[in-house]
Amino acid sequence: MLLELLSLFTAGLLGGILNSIAGGGSFITFPALLFFGVPPISANATNTFASCAGYLSGAYAFRKDLRAHKRELPRIILVSLTGGIAGAWLLLQTPEATFREIIPWLLLFATLLFIFGGKLNSTLKQFASYHQHATFIGRVLLMLLLLGICLYGGFFNAGLGIIVLSYLALAGYSNINTMNGLKLLVSATISLIAIVLFIYNGVIAWQEGISVLLGTLVGGYVAAHVSRKLSQKHIRSFIFMVSCGITFYFFIDMYAL
Repeated sequence: MLLELLSLFTAGLLGGILNSIAGGGSFITFPALLFFGVPPISANATNTFASCAGYLSGAYAFRKDLRAHKRELPRIILVSLTGGIAGAWLLLQTPEATFREIIPWLLLFATLLFIFGGKLNSTLKQFASYHQHATFIGRVLLMLLLLGICLYGGFFNAGLGIIVLSYLALAGYSNINTMNGLKLLVSATISLIAIVLFIYNGVIAWQEGISVLLGTLVGGYVAAHVSRKLSQKHIRSFIFMVSCGITFYFFIDMYAL
C-alpha cells in the first residue's frame, strides 16, 4: 500500500509540474489512478479532487487581474457552477461499463485539444478581434457555449483548461494574465461544485486522491522554480508522446480482440 501511495504521489508530482508549465497533467494522474485499481468513475472524481487545489492557488495568484473584471465574475461563476454540477451528475448517472468504454474517446478528444489547442486559440483570437461588439444573441450563445464547456469539465476534467482558453479567446479576451486567471477560476469553480457532489455520493478514493493531491502541490511549487530552465517545446513534446501512448493503450485495451 505504501508503494502504491508513493507511486501516486510521484504521478501527482509529475502531473503538477506539467500542469504548471504546459498543461496535460491529467494524462499522468488519471491513468495512474486507474492502474492502481481505482474504478473509472471514482478515478475521474478523484482526479478532479486532486487537481482542484492547483486551480484554487492559481486563481488566487491572478486575483489582481480578475479584480479588473469583477462585473463579469458573478455570471461566469454562476454558469460554471451550473455546468459543473450538471456534468458531475451526468457522470454519476453513467454506468461504470459505459464510462469505461468512452474513456479512450475522452482521452483522444483531450489529446487533440492539447495538440491543436494553440492553433485553435490563435484562430479564435483573430476571429474575436474582428467581432468585438457582440450582439445580445451573440452574448447568449457565448454563455450557452460556456455552459457546455463547464458541463464537460464536471464530467471529465482532462483538457478543460485548453477548452476554456479557446472560449475566452472567442469571447474577446486578449490579456494572457486575465485569460489564465479566468481559466483557473472557471476550472476551480467547476471542480469544487463537482467535488461536493462526488463526496455526497462517496465516489472519491481518499487515500489515493490525497497522495496525488500532495504530489501536485509539490510539483506546482517545484515547477515555479525550474520552469524557466526547461524548454517548453521539449515539455510539450513529452506530453504529446505520453498522451498519444496512453490514448493508444486504452483503445487497444478496450477494443482489441
